[in-house]
Formats: sequence, C-alpha cells, structure tokens
Amino acid sequence: MNHDKRIKALTEKKNAMIEEMESMVAAAVDESGEERAFNEEEQAKFDELAKNAEALKKTIEAEERAMAAEMKPVEPKKEEDKTMTVEERALAEERAFADYLRGIVSEERTDYNLEKTDGAATIPTTIANKIIKKVFDVCPVAAKATRYNVKGTLQIPYYPKAGETYKTGISVAYASEFTELASTTGKFQSITLQAFLAGALTKVSKSLVNNSQFDIVGFVVDDMGENIARWLEYQLLIGDHANSHIDGLSQATNTKTATGASYVTADDLIGLQCAVKDVFQADACWIMAPSTREAIRKLKDKEDRYLLNPDYREGFGYTLLGKPVYVSDNMPNFTASTTAIYYGDFSGLALKISENIDIEVLREKFATEHAIGVVGYLECDAKIENEQKIAVLKMAAADPS
Repeated sequence: MNHDKRIKALTEKKNAMIEEMESMVAAAVDESGEERAFNEEEQAKFDELAKNAEALKKTIEAEERAMAAEMKPVEPKKEEDKTMTVEERALAEERAFADYLRGIVSEERTDYNLEKTDGAATIPTTIANKIIKKVFDVCPVAAKATRYNVKGTLQIPYYPKAGETYKTGISVAYASEFTELASTTGKFQSITLQAFLAGALTKVSKSLVNNSQFDIVGFVVDDMGENIARWLEYQLLIGDHANSHIDGLSQATNTKTATGASYVTADDLIGLQCAVKDVFQADACWIMAPSTREAIRKLKDKEDRYLLNPDYREGFGYTLLGKPVYVSDNMPNFTASTTAIYYGDFSGLALKISENIDIEVLREKFATEHAIGVVGYLECDAKIENEQKIAVLKMAAADPS
C-alpha cells in the first residue's frame, strides 16, 4: 500500500479545511469592518469543518502507524503537532516571520513557513492583514469609506443626480382601480474604480533585528501601516486627478464657497453642514487641517460661546456644531481657492483596496546598508459614489474689500 501518497492526500485535504476555517474567521466582520460573532449557519459550518479536520488527523496518524509497522527497521515516529487554532497559527506565523528577519529559517512545519524566492520571501497573510488593519486604524477617512476588497477594475452602478434629487426615471402618481400604471425605466450610470498600483518600502537596521528583545514584527507592521496610511489619506483627501490617478474627494460637486480667502465664518460652517441632507447627518463629521481647527476654535456665536467644544467622548476630543472633528496634515491651510474643509458621511466615498497586499522581505538587496527591506504593493482607487453625503468648503478667491 502506498502510504506516502495517501498521507500526502489526506494532509492536503486537512490543511484545506483548516485554511477554510481561518478564512471564515477573517471574514466575520460587519459592514463597518468590526469583528463580529458567527451566525448559526457559519458556526455550524465551522464546527463541521473542525470535526472533519480532526477526523482526518486521526486517519493520518493511523496511516503513519501502519507505514511504520511495515518498515524495517522501524524508525521512531515523530510526535505529530496538534491541529492549530487560528490564534496558534497566527502566533506561529509571527514567529516564523521574526525568525526569517533574524536569519533563523526552520525546516519544520512548512505549512506556515515563509515562501522563499531568490533573495526574498513572501510573508504570511497574518502579517499582511495586520498591516491593512493598521492602515484603517491610522486613517479615519479610509475607515469610514465604503470599502470594496477586490482586485482589478470595479464598476459601481448608481442613478445620476439631477439638481437636489436623484433622477431615477421612475414616476409615482395616484392610481385608479382597473387603470394601468404608466411604465417607466430608470437608467443606471456607473463609476469605475481602477487598479492603481502603489508600493511602500520599510528598511530595518540589522542591529535592531539582532536584538532579541526588539519587537521586530510590531515595528514592521507599524512602520509599513503608517506609511501606507499617510499616503492613502492624501490620495483620498487631495487625490491625483491631474495625472489620471486616484480622484478621492477632489471631484466633489456639492461645494460651498467661504466668505473670505484667509478665514471662515460661523455662517460658512453652518452653510456647509446644511449642504448635507438630514438623512445623511447621523454619521457625519468634519475633516480639516490642524491650523483650520485652531482658527475655528477662536470663533464665537453672538452669545460669546465657542463653536468648537471639547468632547472627550469623541476620538479627537472636539465637536463642531454637534459633530466630531478630525484633523489631517494632508489638508491644505487657508489659501485662496483651496479646499479647506470636508463635511459629511464619508461612506459616500467608494474605496477599492485589495486586502491581499503583496509584501516581501528582501534580505540581500540592502545587505551593503546593514539593513533588511520589507516592500509592500497594493491596488487601490477611490471616487465619490454618493454626492449627497459629502460637502466641501472652498476658500474664496480673495478676501472681501
């Protein structure tokens, strides 16, 4: 009996089940991107996969015992590792990643060791997912956008906007019994999200790598995540429309013009907030430069009360006209004709970003710099998919005389 062939087939089947279980856990997030519990159907499927994987494990052990009995001399059987939970596998992958950075390459447990190529290695998806999570933790506008985790080009259908309402082409009118309704047809348009490639490089000193007390995995995740987040936030807020790259919020059409070129008034802020319909106000917030927030902090109403108030229940500590305020160094300061403030529900921004980020460790390329490189590539694009959710305050061309 060909035990080797049967053991290999059973092991591949067991590993496929384990990977499916891990995918189910990773996919258990709600619409806002937060982790959630399995529903009944998912839990039943997960339990069935776990049961079958355990059964396959026992069958593999039986095959190994049978193979050992046929062999002469009988070699001692290696103790089989227990089936890993998702948490155990994540920790094992982190250890494998840290070991590879430090030049320690294990030949055991190849199912989670790094895939090696000439002078590089592709890191486990566990680390890549942590980097993507870090991006959304650091970049609020990306976290609030409607995300599409796909590769390649994506088309999103929508009804075109006509004035203050959506022109659906569907008419509603009073009806009478035994009288046919007039048929109408809505015409969809679409926005196209492309696959713009972006790359980031982090170099790590070998002196730090060789320090066993240094959290090398945490450093790579933080540094890579923060660099991608800063770049992505700029693309979402400012964009690169002039070079036919990401539009982000730069092509917003729901705009208001400030009173001046170097200052804003309370009326400007009220007008901007009112440019977003009430139905979209629940999750609305402000995004502006730090200097803009500083200027607004000095604004008072007619009763000498500050418009911008501290509120430590909010992530950034301030609310303006009842809504949280976020600041970004990527937003421009008060300058003639620039975009100074965004307001609204930023789920109206469609963000296509692949969570299957391609990240490799380059051990040889930067050897002469006494460093190790970690390079990451991702596909992304962003456009406004609901113009009514987001309003923009642009500065005037000049201050009033």
